[in-house]
Amino acid sequence: MTGADELRALLAAGTVTHVPGVYDPVTAALAVAAGHRAVHLSGAAVSALMLGRSDLGFVHATQIADRAATLAPALDGIPLIADADIGYGNPLDAVWTGHAYVRAGISGLHLDDRAQPRRPGHPAGAEVVEAGIATATVAALTREVPGLAVIARTGAYPVRGLDDAIERCRAYAAAGAGAVLPEGVDTLDELARVHEALPGVPIVVNRSEVAGNRPVPGDADLARAGVRLVLHPVAALLASLRAASLVYRQIADTGSAEPVDRMPWAAFTALIGAPESLEHDASYARTAPPGYPSPAATGRSSAGRHPGFVPPQSGGQVGGAGRGLGGGQGGSSGGDSGGGSGAEAGSAGYGAGAGAPVPSGGYSAEGTGSIPGHTHASGATSSGRRAREQRDADARNAARLQT
Repeated sequence: MTGADELRALLAAGTVTHVPGVYDPVTAALAVAAGHRAVHLSGAAVSALMLGRSDLGFVHATQIADRAATLAPALDGIPLIADADIGYGNPLDAVWTGHAYVRAGISGLHLDDRAQPRRPGHPAGAEVVEAGIATATVAALTREVPGLAVIARTGAYPVRGLDDAIERCRAYAAAGAGAVLPEGVDTLDELARVHEALPGVPIVVNRSEVAGNRPVPGDADLARAGVRLVLHPVAALLASLRAASLVYRQIADTGSAEPVDRMPWAAFTALIGAPESLEHDASYARTAPPGYPSPAATGRSSAGRHPGFVPPQSGGQVGGAGRGLGGGQGGSSGGDSGGGSGAEAGSAGYGAGAGAPVPSGGYSAEGTGSIPGHTHASGATSSGRRAREQRDADARNAARLQT
């Protein structure tokens, strides 16, 4: 079942579902943890948080979709309803908006009929577009984007009265809208009139703080009046901002946020999945490159994760009893290494025992002292050959001194 199917099932039920507003992955996760069955993304919230501006048309469909895409992973399949304004243009623009919303993980939207530009919040005094244009937009969206549950929202009630709002709702439902939202209609008597005029059409109520303190009917009464969803678009945002303002004031006044009630840090890290992220990260740290046994399998630490590899180190050291390249025994201060002294081998970074540090860029394979055929960055070749060359040079110098 898709998110749109789940929303349609909620609209077809005989009960009321409350739909809180979310605006980032953390609030989305909180809503899921609280047990909500659907959530809402408000255009006013996105405009405020992204731009610090009122909801006066500054935010477009792309910004809503971008924000919604960040919420989807935290929602764990819970349907998201998003504000779609008037579709952000003509009917074809509304179809494009619908496709963008589906790609962003949005399951449903509400489509407005208020003219632009308009005042934010409830549409008191705002004019509405011609009913035919709004109906065509609803029809185009529902026909071309079946993956969305469409809620048709009308702002006719405050400026043209309940009868005009009902007629618009009837037209939008006939055009394919899955539910209607008569903005400003919130008393039981008026909701009952809408329900009676549109039997079988689910009603959505917008319970926004912008309308002020109004009587709140109980869910049983709302269900009898045909209401199926109640939106709470900015309640969590306003509560969060109130809490943040208290913390900022407390820090400014006292230098500490202690008196203000806050979520414990452990609860916050659990909410954002920090333990799971750390475990996921650690699993990669325990994974060796292809061809190497993992530390978990070999018991090696991360420092010894790659057999035979020695971290680069400036200057050579000689293992106390390691094998030299020339096949001789190398010592820390004496003994031959392929015909040369252990000290000579040490100066070139050769004659090292298994796992001993070697010059920068060098390797020391276990039991051999180096990787066969490998030439170090210093230009050295074989310690045995260098030792022979050095002996020959010493002999020539001695002969010249004697003559």
